[in-house]
Amino acid sequence: MMKLSLTDLTVLKQQHQRITMVTAYDAPSARFADAAGIDAILVGDSAAMTVFGYDQTKGITLDDMLLLARAVRRGASRALLIADMPFGSVQVSDEVTVANAVRFVKEAAVDAVKVEGAGPMLRRIGAVIDAGIPVVGHIGLTPQSADQLGGYKPQGRTAAKAQRLLEDAGALERVGCVAIVLEAMPEPVAAQITSAVTIPTIGIGAGAKCDGQVLVWHDLLGLGVTDGAGGRARVPKFVKQYADLGPQIVRALEAYIADVQAGRFPATEHTYSMPDDERERFEAGLAADRRR
Repeated sequence: MMKLSLTDLTVLKQQHQRITMVTAYDAPSARFADAAGIDAILVGDSAAMTVFGYDQTKGITLDDMLLLARAVRRGASRALLIADMPFGSVQVSDEVTVANAVRFVKEAAVDAVKVEGAGPMLRRIGAVIDAGIPVVGHIGLTPQSADQLGGYKPQGRTAAKAQRLLEDAGALERVGCVAIVLEAMPEPVAAQITSAVTIPTIGIGAGAKCDGQVLVWHDLLGLGVTDGAGGRARVPKFVKQYADLGPQIVRALEAYIADVQAGRFPATEHTYSMPDDERERFEAGLAADRRR
């Protein structure tokens, strides 16, 4: 299939066709997403928790994100590839931010980078766009600044805060963002933002009125097993699990352990053989060695 472009996302919005996005962190996952027909893949800094085991997104580094983005690029041929600018990669200066964004384009061939926040971040976003790199904005619950927001809580639940989100969305559009992720906000607020901007909105915990939706790979597929006792990771309210693969993986591994311990694996069909004449020659050589 032909590779999608960022312009295609705007066309989908104009045609009132919903955009699909999912996170992915390696080449096999990207291939699955491509095969399913996903429009866009986000290499999210959520990998800090889903892949690296941190309890928040701030622990992941730029080099970590580049490693993941390169892997996903090798697996994705149709879907758009967007990468999160991790915490620390945009906070220092415009120059450092642009240099980091350039690395994503040069080293991982991403189609766009995603930057959390508006307000003080507008200058950074503008600098990246001025350098010729497309940017996806992100407002509402911004995990990199969750501590300042009072934790992982929905945003925009008062009239004043909702109005601020609407203003932030407009500012992101004016600075040149190609799309905006709206995370964890009331549906009426996301709906108003979606109708107010001409660029696509991608919701996660923002209701059904956005132009598209994104979910985290591990949440969507039920990969949240957290301990040997079968304890499960808490799933956010906005997640719909389309599979429950975690327990299936545990059962498969348990069956593998049992087969190895009982001597059932590997069986004959899993082993390589030698031609009879070569085996006889090999055994004869061993016998000769023993007689010496």
